[in-house]
Amino acid sequence: MRLPIHREGWPFIALFAAVNLLAFLFEAWAGLALLPLTIWCIAFFRDPERITPDGEALVICPADGKLLPIVEAVPPIELGMGDAPRTRLSVFMNVFNVHVNRNPVSGTVAALAYRPGKFFNASFDKASEHNERMSIRLRPEGAAGETGDLAVVQIAGLVARRIVCDLTRGEGVRRGARFGIIRFGSRVDVYLPPGSRVVVTPGTMVRAGETVFAELPQN
Repeated sequence: MRLPIHREGWPFIALFAAVNLLAFLFEAWAGLALLPLTIWCIAFFRDPERITPDGEALVICPADGKLLPIVEAVPPIELGMGDAPRTRLSVFMNVFNVHVNRNPVSGTVAALAYRPGKFFNASFDKASEHNERMSIRLRPEGAAGETGDLAVVQIAGLVARRIVCDLTRGEGVRRGARFGIIRFGSRVDVYLPPGSRVVVTPGTMVRAGETVFAELPQN
């Protein structure tokens, strides 16, 4: 059975496999002891295909994991989206979830901003404000000006030490398409445009590219 692997994973898989092989050559029991870690590394970087729902106004989940409590919060200041609170949906990814991130809407990348920070547990609310993050401002197709923009924020966690974002400013994006990955255990926040209707429940296990998060306001 073929297991698709994200390109970011191959160096780590090669390292884990090499160490595991050396352990087997040294002592069989040592190789067997390390084998679950090698299997976990392979599974961590899996990149399965997803079927994205149709619908012009849909906002799709960008990450696999557990939906944390829905709150009203100000988007990252570096994106220039103002200081008015917006509905924020946050997905916590543990080390066993798929970590490939996907675009929540089709549209254009209006802004990108990286900010270094701390590495609190990504399930904590303060992680959105204090942790290392990559913030992305997206303008959905047909959005009525800047107020219709939404923000997607990749946040490093307690174990995560690298955020990968493949987007560039001005680039057109397609809903459900891959745009990055976070290593190892992390969080993704989505700040919705005013007037959006949330259709998910906190505590739900969600899937990137498939779970419908919300419906955008109709013009």
